[in-house]
Amino acid sequence: MLRLIPFFSTEAQLIAAVKRGESRAHKVLYERFAGKMLAVCTRYCANRDDAEEVMLDGFMRVFEKIQQFREDGSFEGWIRRVMVTESLMFLRKNKQWRQEIPIEEIQIEPDYAWADTSLNENDLLRIVNQLPDGYRTVFNLYAIEGYNHAEIADMLGISEGTSKSQLSRARLLLQANLKKIEKDPILQRRAS
Repeated sequence: MLRLIPFFSTEAQLIAAVKRGESRAHKVLYERFAGKMLAVCTRYCANRDDAEEVMLDGFMRVFEKIQQFREDGSFEGWIRRVMVTESLMFLRKNKQWRQEIPIEEIQIEPDYAWADTSLNENDLLRIVNQLPDGYRTVFNLYAIEGYNHAEIADMLGISEGTSKSQLSRARLLLQANLKKIEKDPILQRRAS
């Protein structure tokens, strides 16, 4: 027997069906956004298994809190905020976001022209995922999600100065990693 999944022609229809608790709408919503939301969670959780767990917890939260979505903004943006929050809760619970590397170890200036012409988006995401969790978390919140230091400090329970310091150290470590790749032909092939 062929089972048909209902097609929701508009996002508003899908949201309304999810709010009514229709399990098929939950499935459609999950299938529609799972790939993008896994990418969001992976930026915060370096381990893919952890990212998948966080994403699943995030979707559970989306389904529990769907009545709170007011439909005056982007639905995908709302889901993304839920996933970021779940990722931060996971990191906080596992105390993984406070790692630091002495700044003296990472003061190297890469050749940005080489990086611009030799690295693609996946290479850069891989390099960002190699950052210690604390640096990666602040970098993602600031550079990718667009939060300011006051908001980051509030989300993570740290001071604005710590947020700024973590971002600065993340940038320096990213520069050092780019420099290593630039100088090592084997690493260049791996990055490509």
